[in-house]
Amino acid sequence: MPKLRRKRKPPKRSLALPDLEQTKYAVLNTLTSKSGQRTYDHAINEFVDWYCSEPRLAFNRTVVLRYRIHLEQRHLAPTTINLRLAAVRRVAYEAADSGLLSPELAAGIRRVKGVRRIGVRLGNWLTAEQGRSLLLKSQGDSLRCKRNHAILALLIGCGLRRGEVLALTVDSIQLREEHWLIADLLGKAGHIRTVPTPFWVKEAVDRWTEASGIKDGCLFRAINKSGQIWGQGMTPKVLWEIVKKAAEAAGIDKLAPHDLRRTCARLCHLAGGELDQIQFLLGHVSIQTTEHYLGCKQKLRVAVNDKIGIEP
Repeated sequence: MPKLRRKRKPPKRSLALPDLEQTKYAVLNTLTSKSGQRTYDHAINEFVDWYCSEPRLAFNRTVVLRYRIHLEQRHLAPTTINLRLAAVRRVAYEAADSGLLSPELAAGIRRVKGVRRIGVRLGNWLTAEQGRSLLLKSQGDSLRCKRNHAILALLIGCGLRRGEVLALTVDSIQLREEHWLIADLLGKAGHIRTVPTPFWVKEAVDRWTEASGIKDGCLFRAINKSGQIWGQGMTPKVLWEIVKKAAEAAGIDKLAPHDLRRTCARLCHLAGGELDQIQFLLGHVSIQTTEHYLGCKQKLRVAVNDKIGIEP
């Protein structure tokens, strides 16, 4: 008697919430960077909230186009919109790969173009005077002040990302060729680099380790209300607060941890640093990314139109 063949269920045209959650975790598992996982997790959650609140027939190109219009109406930056659309394309790809979505619908979604970016947004950099003021205002005798000063010194002196600072261990800073450095730093997308550490940055870290008594493990730890070290690390939110409070003390508006990384790059360039060496310091794959960090294409402090001969 011949065996009855089971008919394969056709791929879905509409994804329910469990399908979207399953696909989201499939997308996140393909990313190696913690920061990339956080970014895509937020972007996918934003799309899921919108998708589940709108009347829909299918998860297709038309729906994604409607989502793009929704993002544009919120007046988000083109870079933000394109990142959100990239996350949706990854969802469609993973859903089709796991048999949850028709390949034809996934192909249509992947053809949705992003928003064209016209011009270059102005980044935020500190001058050398502002950077010096930021470090001076953060100094103090308390354990918390010594920790915060060491963190700020690493951010602005070595151009580290916030996640890289939080992942440092006591053994990370080593002496090589008579120069202190952070050896084999695991950066974004798994890229490994060596980061030279100025002597004044090393001194700031030493003052923190001597005061805290930390001899191994994670370099920076949380401090409780009684001024005692607590736990085995810190959260990105705490680091954000450290930068925010230091900026307020120095009279600087709207300063983010990544702005200190940009500042490091620009100050290195203004001090005569070679472009390729700055690229090695920051760990950029593309030299164009480094040039964008320098922000030297347009001079604002001595603008070209400051003195053009018609000044009153």
